[in-house]
Amino acid sequence: MTAPDSAAQTSAAQPSAVQTPAAQTSAAQGQQDAEEKTTVVIDAEELAALEERNRGCTACKLRPGCTQVVVSDGNSQARVLIVGEGPGADEDRVGRPFVGRGGQLLDRILDSVQLGRGDVYVTNIVKCRPPANRNPEADETVTCTALWLEPQLALLRPEIILTLGNTPTQYLLSTKQGITKLRGVWHPYRQQGGLWEALLMPMFHPAYLLRNESRAVGGPKSLTWRDVREVRRVLDGGVPEGMSDPLRPPEGQGTLF
Repeated sequence: MTAPDSAAQTSAAQPSAVQTPAAQTSAAQGQQDAEEKTTVVIDAEELAALEERNRGCTACKLRPGCTQVVVSDGNSQARVLIVGEGPGADEDRVGRPFVGRGGQLLDRILDSVQLGRGDVYVTNIVKCRPPANRNPEADETVTCTALWLEPQLALLRPEIILTLGNTPTQYLLSTKQGITKLRGVWHPYRQQGGLWEALLMPMFHPAYLLRNESRAVGGPKSLTWRDVREVRRVLDGGVPEGMSDPLRPPEGQGTLF
């Protein structure tokens, strides 16, 4: 008589796996958690249509003085949203935000923590260049945010917002406090219509960093290096924390920016 196959014997000897109620509950919870973490898909067509309408805007007094409306750049599906103040001369000429010297510095800052334009979505509070690169005036901000920024935000779903400088920080946080007091600390942000929530990190504007070249500890570039590393840490799953010791010497800054 042929001996029984040993693998078959082993298989027959082992009882079939039966999930206990606790295991079933755990598995169901894991599946639910995975579903909740599924990336929200942005309606790209609707956003593109909004941006196209934005390019034809003549609603405020900024439009006659600029070459074109500068709407956005980057990836609308990105986890990170960057909001600046308004286009400068280079942006007005090219038609994309942050392409001049400040934009090149922003790219280096992002690159220092392995982020590129494909990892972020970039826009501004106002989409037309203010004369002589002045700050947007209150009526310009009200008009442009109501018509264009808020509808943009209603379609986006970022996890993290970086506001560069006073204008976007004060607008999105509804505060009059300045960037020097607000930067380096996470702030909760809730979209105006309550559609989503995100973490908001105020940072110095790249143009300000260009005017302050020092890398001294506690200086603008040193603090920006801390801030962008904190952003990277949270993107990698770290728990958001405030900057409790902003004057501690940064590690590894080198000459990145």
